[in-house]
Amino acid sequence: MNVIISNKARDMLVNLNIDVIKSLNGEYEADELVAMFSNFFFNKMILDITAIKDYTDIRNIQKLSIGLDMDKVILVLDGTPQTSSATFLSKLVSLGIYNFATDLNGINYLYNNPNSYKDVAHIQQVDNLTNIVTDKIENYNLKILGIKNVTDHAGATTFIFMLKNQLELEGYNVAAIEIGKRDFSNFNAKDMVSCSENDFESFLSKYSGYDIVLVDLNTSEDDSACGDVLYLIEPTYIKLNKLIRRDRMIFQKLKGKKIILNKSLLDQKDITDFESESNSKVYYNVPPLDEKKKDHKILSGLLSALGLSKSNDIEEEKGKIFGLFKK
Repeated sequence: MNVIISNKARDMLVNLNIDVIKSLNGEYEADELVAMFSNFFFNKMILDITAIKDYTDIRNIQKLSIGLDMDKVILVLDGTPQTSSATFLSKLVSLGIYNFATDLNGINYLYNNPNSYKDVAHIQQVDNLTNIVTDKIENYNLKILGIKNVTDHAGATTFIFMLKNQLELEGYNVAAIEIGKRDFSNFNAKDMVSCSENDFESFLSKYSGYDIVLVDLNTSEDDSACGDVLYLIEPTYIKLNKLIRRDRMIFQKLKGKKIILNKSLLDQKDITDFESESNSKVYYNVPPLDEKKKDHKILSGLLSALGLSKSNDIEEEKGKIFGLFKK
C-alpha cells in the first residue's frame, strides 16, 4: 500500500491509479513528516514537494532524506525554475533522492521503474558536491572514523553499534554508515544506514552536520574520507592462522595503524606475546561485550585514547583491568 502527501499538486495526484493506505493534504514541517512516517510501513510515498514547509531550503529536504527511506519516495517537483535548476537537482541526488518527477507519466514510470544512482549520476555536479561536503565537514568539525575487520567476522558491525551508543552517552550526535552490506538493518537503530560504495559520498553528505560518523568499510579499500581507521582483529588461534595464510605480510601492512583486539580473551602477557610474534603494537584490547547494554566503560577508555571522551571521571585503572591501550 502507498502514501500520498499532496498540497499544490493535489488535483493531479488524485488521478494516480494506485492503492493508497494513507493520504494527507496540506503543508507540513519536515520533522512532522519524519515523525509520522519513519516507523510507518508503506510501499511507496508520493510526496508533493510543496507539502514540505520551506522546501526551497535544502536543509528541510535533508531532514527527510535522513529520517525516511528515500528509495521508497517519489518526489513530485513543482516545475518552478528553482526546483528545476541543475544545482537543485544535483543536491537532491547528493542526498540520495533519485526519484523525482513533475507529471503523472513521470510518477507512474518511476513507480514501476525506480531509479538507482547510475540513472541519475549524470545530474550530479561532482566537483560542486565535493566542495559542499568538504566545506560542511570543515565547518562542523565532522569526525569520520572508519572501522574494518582484518580477521574474518571480527565483529565490526556490533562494535560500531556499541561504539555509537557510547559516543551518544558522551553527548555526541552520531551516525553510522555501512558500505556494501545491509547488516545494520538488524539493529533497528536510528542513523545507522547502508549504502553501496558508489553512493557513499552522497550518504555522507546527509550527515555533514553531525559530530561523528562511524563507517563500516567492509571490503572497501578506499578509506580516504576517514580521518582515522580502527583495524579489528579477533585474536583466536584459528582466525589468526587463517589471516596469515591469506596474507603473510598483513602485519607489515598494519604497521603504525590502530589495531584493536576485539572479542579478545587475552591477558597482559598474551598481548605482549602477540605483539612480539606479530611485530606490531596493539592500540586497544576489547573483551567480549554484551551489545544489549548501553554503557561499556572499556569503550569509554577507547574514546579517551582517541581523544573523543568528554568525561573527566574515566578511571585509568579500569582500562588496565579490562584491556591494554597504547598511544
